[in-house]
Amino acid sequence: MASLKDVARLASVSLMTVSRAINNPELLKPETLKQVQNAIDQLNYVPDYSARKIRGQGTKVSSIGVLAIDTATTPFSVEMILSIEQTAREFGWSSFVVNLTAQDCYENAIWQLLAQRPDGIIYTTMGLREITVHEKLFDKNLVLANCLDKTHAFPTYIPDDYHGQYFAMKKVIEKGYRRPLCFYIPEESVAGPIRRKAVEDAWQEAGLPLSHLQQYTMIFGDEHYRDVIEILKKHCVHQKADFDILICGNDRIAFLAYQVLLSMGLRIPEQVAVLGYDNMIGTGELFYPPLTTVQLPHYELGKEATLHIIQERNHRDTVHVPCQLVERESI
Repeated sequence: MASLKDVARLASVSLMTVSRAINNPELLKPETLKQVQNAIDQLNYVPDYSARKIRGQGTKVSSIGVLAIDTATTPFSVEMILSIEQTAREFGWSSFVVNLTAQDCYENAIWQLLAQRPDGIIYTTMGLREITVHEKLFDKNLVLANCLDKTHAFPTYIPDDYHGQYFAMKKVIEKGYRRPLCFYIPEESVAGPIRRKAVEDAWQEAGLPLSHLQQYTMIFGDEHYRDVIEILKKHCVHQKADFDILICGNDRIAFLAYQVLLSMGLRIPEQVAVLGYDNMIGTGELFYPPLTTVQLPHYELGKEATLHIIQERNHRDTVHVPCQLVERESI
């Protein structure tokens, strides 16, 4: 493994200059900084921050590094970060987070993560998505949480979206609803087609015709789901709806639909029931009436991924973590 001296030698600078490039790059001239960075890249050098922290101590506390793609900056899946920290602490481990947004440099985030020399790494994302694992992580003790790698080469913990939606739909049928209007999240999302299939399977297994499902897929890229407004206007005329329950692909769709339905004078759930998905932190009870929805198991995902590392589980399977129905007053 390359050392600090190797970098200094290749860049033709002093050890102090290399140290400044790593810790205080703003103190160097741009051309000098680029010279050092090129040497670091050529040698694939990774500074050992963890060694500095324990210098003079007899033992090193085991640590887990979390690569968080939008996970720590949004309210949707931040429970994963909390769960990882709490579970690690419970077993005497430490954890740290390298948060990455769309505007950040992926290469720098990986470098910062590896510089801490973690004993294990958890790769998390906000919203279930397919990712490409960076080659520098291939030989690391890596676990994926709430994301899927295209190669399926790493242990993975994701929500069981199919059965979460399936059993929620079974409950809808059990309660006697027979005229659903379905608003699915975009088919480009990983969970979208899975949840749609679960709705259709539960419906058909109950002996109900697929033609009785009125189904729409939201437009990809519109995170505010504005198409909900016009679609609902087509299905609601003179304070009457041609459906008895609205199946929403997530709670944000449900939130917008609530406003539209209530503005039209429709009563929830007396005239139209509403089912959500996600159970966004702190929002389900703020709906009026409170929203029945499916709980995404973000806390459990973080816990299982952490235990995978701590307990040295040796599988590379994709584990589907159950999604539970949260029954409130909208159905």
